[in-house]
Amino acid sequence: MTTPDSPKTLDAIIADLCARASAGRTICPTDAAKASADARGDGELGWRSHLSAVRRAAVRLAIDGRLVIYRKGKMVDPTDFRGVYRLGAPSAE
Repeated sequence: MTTPDSPKTLDAIIADLCARASAGRTICPTDAAKASADARGDGELGWRSHLSAVRRAAVRLAIDGRLVIYRKGKMVDPTDFRGVYRLGAPSAE
């Protein structure tokens, strides 16, 4: 059984949010953390505990080519980035 905090479900949440974003737009990792917290029924600030899992899932998805991680508007190496980042769907190019 898949739970809302399992990697498979978190991957799906992130991929869905990126896919639903307008073309060329990115999402904030907190959006994914909040969606995951909502799926679990966590309290108002429960999303904070999901941020590390979102980052791990984003790295995994980026390595698989299913999303792109951006920092300061530029694509970054998913295995070597720091600080504030955003997530986006890979381009169709």
